Amino acid sequence: MISSLLPWSLRPQLGRLVQYSPRPLQVAELPPAGEWFDPPSVSVVIPSYQQGRFIERTIRSLIEQRYPALELIVQDGDSKDETLDVLKRYEERLTSWLSEPDSGQSEAINRGFALSNGQIMAWINSDDLLMPGALDAVAAFFQSNPAVDVLYGNRLMIDENDCEIGRWILPGHDAELLSWVDFVPQETLFWRRRIWEKVGARVDESLRFAMDWDLLLRFRNAGAVFAHLPHFLGAFRVHDRQKTSAEMDSVGEVEMKFLRSRELGRVPSRWQFRRAIAPYVFRHMIADWKYSARQRFAY
Repeated sequence: MISSLLPWSLRPQLGRLVQYSPRPLQVAELPPAGEWFDPPSVSVVIPSYQQGRFIERTIRSLIEQRYPALELIVQDGDSKDETLDVLKRYEERLTSWLSEPDSGQSEAINRGFALSNGQIMAWINSDDLLMPGALDAVAAFFQSNPAVDVLYGNRLMIDENDCEIGRWILPGHDAELLSWVDFVPQETLFWRRRIWEKVGARVDESLRFAMDWDLLLRFRNAGAVFAHLPHFLGAFRVHDRQKTSAEMDSVGEVEMKFLRSRELGRVPSRWQFRRAIAPYVFRHMIADWKYSARQRFAY
């Protein structure tokens, strides 16, 4: 691809988990929504297993936003590390938590949402973070845009010490491209309960890696209206025990081929794939360059 001829700093960053040396995580807090008169309820499920090292930071990233109508549910898969100590310490700040054996992340997500009642829904993995002000921004957007069913934002990548190591600046939503690739950062994804119930109110428990992409496709195929909020809403943690890194080449590849085959009627060749995603990647590169230019002029 033409991007391979560009200097590293000008190449597309989308898909790269580590882009630069660790730096302090400094992201401007999203503008506050002001005093809420009737805040929409937001249910966030944290599926967890053996992430005692990080889960406290995940929980704090949510409760420290002080959103007035947050329903926070932790569904743990019978962890044997320090997870339970953390959950007991934050018990009064959680709507509910359970630690019990399950078949994996997808079942944990479904169990958590079965206990939820919020108008707006999301899950965040127990090693990721939600950015300050994200809940206010998401709720305010949904209130101002009643036709929108699904909302997501830009992504930051962080290391084990919460230092920034990369960013994904997305150019906006592309419904057709979603059949080819999942470009939506899961930890920034929120949706209305009405579309969740319309597609069966469950993630597919047969999927271990691509359950979020499958859910997005089901949303789209059910007529959901998507929107992209051009702000950093979440941070994706990159570390040695991370599932994305550990399973991408095995489970992940098989599930992604299955979803592409289901949606496209075939498994595309590498050349077909690159050609299909090229316009979106180019738009991403422009959005990323513009962001970088604004950052340089800001200092």
